[in-house]
Amino acid sequence: MSVTPQAPPATGTGLRRELKVADAAAFSVGLVGPVGAMALLGTGAVGILGKGAFLAFVFALIGISLVAYGFVRLSRHVSHTGSVYALVGVTLGPRAGFLAGWALVGAYTAIGAGSVIEIGLFGGEFLDGVGLISNLDWVVLPLIGLAVVGLVSLTEIGRVTKALLGVELLGALLVLVLCVVIVVRLATGDAPGNQDLNLDFVSLPSGSDFSTIASAAVFGFLAFAGFEGAAALGEETENPRREIPRAIKIAIAVVGVFYLVTMAVQTLGFGTDAAGVAAFTNTESAYGELSKDYVGSVFADLLNLAATLSLFAILLGTANGAARITYALARDAGITGGVGRLSKHGAPTGALGVVLAVVLVIVVAQRIAGSAVLDATFYALTVGTIALLVAYVMATLGAIRFLFLDGGPSKVTAAATPKWQVVVPIAAVLFVGYTIYKNVIGVDSPYDRFPWIVLAFLVVGAAIVAFVPGLAGRVRSGLAASGAEADERAAAAPVAAAPPREPVAR
Repeated sequence: MSVTPQAPPATGTGLRRELKVADAAAFSVGLVGPVGAMALLGTGAVGILGKGAFLAFVFALIGISLVAYGFVRLSRHVSHTGSVYALVGVTLGPRAGFLAGWALVGAYTAIGAGSVIEIGLFGGEFLDGVGLISNLDWVVLPLIGLAVVGLVSLTEIGRVTKALLGVELLGALLVLVLCVVIVVRLATGDAPGNQDLNLDFVSLPSGSDFSTIASAAVFGFLAFAGFEGAAALGEETENPRREIPRAIKIAIAVVGVFYLVTMAVQTLGFGTDAAGVAAFTNTESAYGELSKDYVGSVFADLLNLAATLSLFAILLGTANGAARITYALARDAGITGGVGRLSKHGAPTGALGVVLAVVLVIVVAQRIAGSAVLDATFYALTVGTIALLVAYVMATLGAIRFLFLDGGPSKVTAAATPKWQVVVPIAAVLFVGYTIYKNVIGVDSPYDRFPWIVLAFLVVGAAIVAFVPGLAGRVRSGLAASGAEADERAAAAPVAAAPPREPVAR
């Protein structure tokens, strides 16, 4: 580790180390919420790229894999609940780290707001489909969802990760059943609209090019938002420098395969001709429409319920991720009460209350403004995605410095890294930077306003770290103390019983 050792926190005064690699991977997958994400984001990508929307997710998967290189490598040396905050703080300095953490808190909060608003869409579709409630105001279910998340998050983090994983497994199973039925009916010539099984989804529509793919890829990057969530469990995972990198890789592999399969089958299910693309673009519930056409209305109701639960899992994951980073920022800034308070179960209740309150304000403000549920969803998700990509760029730049240059503020490179591998994080910066550019410059109203919202939020964060006396020094000391505690655990880990050739910590 490349930070100055200090006395670690006293046992029992902070977050609890109780998680395994499966728990950490489940947290990332649940935070991503692949079932809920693909209930709507495919529609957004099709609206830009038409039948070739599948390529936007290929582009995003490549970009996220490149970004993940930095997270995986840095997580082998930095274990901290602050996620990007700590990774950037150790590599680029405390001020940059605070700003990166601030950006990630904003991203998770906005994405959580978009996800809970989306619950109003799919939850309403479910209640209407089963004949319980029709024309329910979209704001009702999000308010209920926020209350439930607040209660669930007060329990142990292990239970939270198991809830996330259970919800996603159930939903993913239903989606995969739908995909199998669609493929079989397409292959046998029994599709409801005479669609057929073809490879048109891997070709670009006329007039589209690489820049169009990058524009649509914002929905792909958003679909992967939260893959790094496991990094926020660096102080709650046993042997985090081994398990967190593994959890991140597992999450990307599982979610990536699911997205590519789902996007391809959804496109083929609607059809790759003009009529099919138009139907896909204009639907508010891709799962529901395809289920009604290929299986039946009962299955459509089940999938709308699965999407609702998955979106609840996204809110649960983003709220807890944002709360843990907020807690880390507050703790390292010397704040012990309020946002720096922990529950008896080790949950950052103070920070969680702040995050959920901000999400509540966003939801209510959108409703008061008269935004339709679909618009309100995309508005919040777009703001969150831009902030998220900024955090990703900062983390990747930190990885370049730490692994290939002077090792960051400590001036000591953490580990010998083959110099040729620098092309990976450089490519990541180019991928993500170009995506930000395509979704900031020349976009239509009201989306042209959202980059300014993100910029204003980042300016506030920069002002805090610049003008609060002694903040940068306290952040530096906090990161150093956490690093020393992680070093002691890493040094002690091989002492436990293990196979003779490859010690494994317990």
